[in-house]
Amino acid sequence: MLYAIGDIHGERALLEELLDRLPLEPDDRLVFIGDYIDRGPDPKGVVDHLVEVARERACTFLLGNHESMFLDFIGWRGEAYFGGDAFLVNGGDRTLASYGYFDHESPEPEKLELPKEHEEFYRSLKLFHLEGDYLFVHAGIGRRLLGEDEVGFALRRSRPEDLLWDRASTDLPHGLGVTIVYGHTPAPGLQVRWNLPFSIGIDTGAVYGGRLTAIRLPDETIFQV
Repeated sequence: MLYAIGDIHGERALLEELLDRLPLEPDDRLVFIGDYIDRGPDPKGVVDHLVEVARERACTFLLGNHESMFLDFIGWRGEAYFGGDAFLVNGGDRTLASYGYFDHESPEPEKLELPKEHEEFYRSLKLFHLEGDYLFVHAGIGRRLLGEDEVGFALRRSRPEDLLWDRASTDLPHGLGVTIVYGHTPAPGLQVRWNLPFSIGIDTGAVYGGRLTAIRLPDETIFQV
């Protein structure tokens, strides 16, 4: 079985509780949808725990827009890293504090040293993951690609800004032939958002007092804490 986990945003206690509740078998796999950091109480602790989980089980970690902003803020360069100027106003101060950034007399973003395992974790993050009948993205795929009927072609034309930030396409029909599983947009009423045809939103606003959600595939069973 494959389990996808929604936006965590520094909520380490919820993450640990959710993973403890999942009826995982040895061959089960985990896909994390991005936004591990910012806003919540323990961003660094979330990454610490995810690194530990990945030592014991097959995991795929997606890049979220909050990781993109953070890595741009501290000076990483690449097409997937941008928006650093908006990092602090989007809860980035919690992430910086958890890494001890403000403990320095004259903190400078480019001089923030990440633990080696964390640097490796952030460098491993993917913009999307396609497996079987499911496409996992952090945010969306962009309205201009919804009419395509070949998911590989659409992904080759996808832009990082759509995969990381798009909120305009997740409620719309598409012809890609797969079910899109996404986060980024908290669902109304803090419930899982089901969009027909073929998309499921699993950001249920954990950092806003909602639940942290996992969905098991392909039977689409929901687990929440």
